[in-house]
Amino acid sequence: MGISDLVTQRILQLLHEQDGSAEIRRNELAETLGCVPSQINYVITSRFTPEHGYNVESRRGGGGYIRITRVRMDRGSVVMHLVNSIGREMDHPTARAIIGNLQEQNVILPQTAAVMEAAMRDRCFSGFPVEVRDALRANILKQMLINAL
Repeated sequence: MGISDLVTQRILQLLHEQDGSAEIRRNELAETLGCVPSQINYVITSRFTPEHGYNVESRRGGGGYIRITRVRMDRGSVVMHLVNSIGREMDHPTARAIIGNLQEQNVILPQTAAVMEAAMRDRCFSGFPVEVRDALRANILKQMLINAL
């Protein structure tokens, strides 16, 4: 298991222990896990994003912290939030993260997630010019979310 996976696992454990919200001191966590503080930053910015269902706040300085909160919403709020956050374009990894988060939160069934994920793959857009693929993906995902939820 890589260091990024260990950091992720520890943060998820803290979130679970603290009922969906955890305050982390980057240097302390890095020391505990035997990694550099920038590794903590990398994990937070890549795996604890709004697309993954998290809100991240930070305060710099000597008493600084990073607060990670799992976002909990009802179905209507989830759809509205996601449709608004998608924007005009979306790449495949971001679409996959959104769909995975919906499945993880039991908003969609695994079968629905699999179909949505398949429709977001790059090969589905291979017949279209490269410059329009991410825009098509965003529009299709928005429509799937509106109709599936």
